Amino acid sequence: MAKVFAIANQKGGVGKTTTCVNLAASLVATKRRVLLIDLDPQGNATMGSGVDKHALENSIYDVLTGECNLVEAMQFSEHGGYQLLPANRDLTAAEVDLLEVKMKESRLRNALAPIRENYDYILIDCPPALSMLTVNALVASDGVIIPMQCEYYALEGLSDLVNSIQRIAKLLNPELRIEGLLRTMYDPRMSLTNDVSAQLKEHFGDKLYQTVIPRNVRLAEAPSFGMPALSYDKQSRGAIAYLALAGELVRRQRANARKAPAL
Repeated sequence: MAKVFAIANQKGGVGKTTTCVNLAASLVATKRRVLLIDLDPQGNATMGSGVDKHALENSIYDVLTGECNLVEAMQFSEHGGYQLLPANRDLTAAEVDLLEVKMKESRLRNALAPIRENYDYILIDCPPALSMLTVNALVASDGVIIPMQCEYYALEGLSDLVNSIQRIAKLLNPELRIEGLLRTMYDPRMSLTNDVSAQLKEHFGDKLYQTVIPRNVRLAEAPSFGMPALSYDKQSRGAIAYLALAGELVRRQRANARKAPAL
């Protein structure tokens, strides 16, 4: 059964969508079956996957509101090699529409239930706020991957995010945990980067991924071509870093599986 990970941070501009698209493509490169869910009304993960958000017949909005099933809304990312549940501005209305629906926090989890066996990994690109959309992602997930820059304000926002995850785990999804913290736009030449990185290591220990994602021009250019970096320039530092992250994620899953008690 697929492991479901929300890629979340309440702070914008930290590399959530970049991580979602490139991690999905990198996991495909390791022969894993991957579904990427764009849960951000901006639809950047959709466009970055090579799918036109303006030409969608069905989207994740229609799935959440019951207008269609999950399979009917799926697209395929030709360059990424993964299945995609796309999003566009229609998703903004879901915040209001879901208020009137029973079990509103579990709409995504219930929609995923019939197809989880078909995938190894399901990645959810969350909006930069603790909205009803993000709550749906957290309720549907096994773990949260937190991309963040090594800067002062990122640390301030991190404590709020961790508290939010703990509240969701307590009230709605007892299986939810922090899967890992990912340092993005990493520049080791800056003393603040190294200071914040050391603090993260001290507080989160093994939860901090060893892989770091560097500032990389190719990584920034790839979305405008509707491609992950691995397709745009597989030799780029960004593409290589996300391949390393995929490998680290898979190794962690294997290690956790060995530790799990036998039933």
